[in-house]
Amino acid sequence: MDHAVPTPSNAPTAVAAPRSHAGFLKHNFREYGMFVSLLVIMAFFQVVTDGTLMRPLNLTNLILQNSYIVIMALGMLLVIVAGHIDLSVGSVVGFVGALAAVLMVEYQLNFLLAIALCLLAGAAIGASQGVFVAYFRIPSFIVTLAGMLVFKGLTLALLQGQSVGPFPEAFQRISSGFLPDPFEGGGTRLLSLGLTVAAAAAWVGFKLRGRARQARHGMDTEPYAFFLARTLVFAGLMVTMGWLLSSYRGLPNVLIVMAVLMLAYDFITSRTTLGRRVYALGGNEKAARLSGIDTRRLSFLTFVNMGVLAALAGLVFAARLNTATPKAGVGFELDVIAACFIGGASASGGVGKVLGAVIGAFVMGVMNNGMSILGIGIDYQQVIKGLVLLAAVFVDVYNKNK
Repeated sequence: MDHAVPTPSNAPTAVAAPRSHAGFLKHNFREYGMFVSLLVIMAFFQVVTDGTLMRPLNLTNLILQNSYIVIMALGMLLVIVAGHIDLSVGSVVGFVGALAAVLMVEYQLNFLLAIALCLLAGAAIGASQGVFVAYFRIPSFIVTLAGMLVFKGLTLALLQGQSVGPFPEAFQRISSGFLPDPFEGGGTRLLSLGLTVAAAAAWVGFKLRGRARQARHGMDTEPYAFFLARTLVFAGLMVTMGWLLSSYRGLPNVLIVMAVLMLAYDFITSRTTLGRRVYALGGNEKAARLSGIDTRRLSFLTFVNMGVLAALAGLVFAARLNTATPKAGVGFELDVIAACFIGGASASGGVGKVLGAVIGAFVMGVMNNGMSILGIGIDYQQVIKGLVLLAAVFVDVYNKNK
């Protein structure tokens, strides 16, 4: 992805001399390291599971199982980049799922209206926490820890300690539905495959255009060999995944939702004034405030955004389970935060990319899925995930101190 943080100076300069390969790797070790790590982890589990990991059915399940983590990671990335944290997202997922169940199952409300109300509830939750963090200057850790407890309790109150379901079939399609394909041929969903190939081609064109634009403005660019390898490998992965999914049931609806959100948030963080200001806020709040940025409003908006995405994840999770349970969302906040840190976000704020957060989420997802296939117990899974998170943060701090 393009760099999200603008260069500190826009003064005219001579065209930057290209970096050496070693120098470029040194300055972008984290970004390339996590991408390579994901490929290595996938290859490892593909081998040790005798090819089970990348089978179309398992690949589809992998996407469905991690969709809500990816969705929340996009919001959590902005919260962390702004210098905050949100521990309440797992409880918000459970609360919104419970609210959706009450509205659709008990009150028989139309599912579209119920979805709109749940997203508004998520925005209100984010706003209520954002007010305390941004305007009353209460540390986000404390505010969202309180929110975690509050919404766990409200979930129990809404459901009265029992599971509520099933949901209307139309609502279930959000998570369990697939893109319809009128051109199915020979067992392959041609529309899904065609869309994936087109998306991969568009990705390559977008990256080539972005590199050409950087060169025209004299900006420092990555060595062409690295650029070409990364772009083609990523496009190849997209086409491969599309082909595998098309040989089963096609593209899941939730994958399309995730792709749209990833593109939107990548554009916001890398191409808009709002996105650049979030990075400035996390990099140095005092300097950002003195430069005229309304830092309180910006912090507030990051929590509103997080509330909406947590609500959307709650709807996706409830649709997948086809029921709302009091235990829904337990521990999700840990996976989401871990995905952001593993994907390159800095614990001190100001650093992080959308693609990195998505890669981090899939690193966690592939590890969970692969270890489950191998029959590794949940106890050792937690140990391994904790060590991976610690290693990722250690690398970040070590590089920063160097």
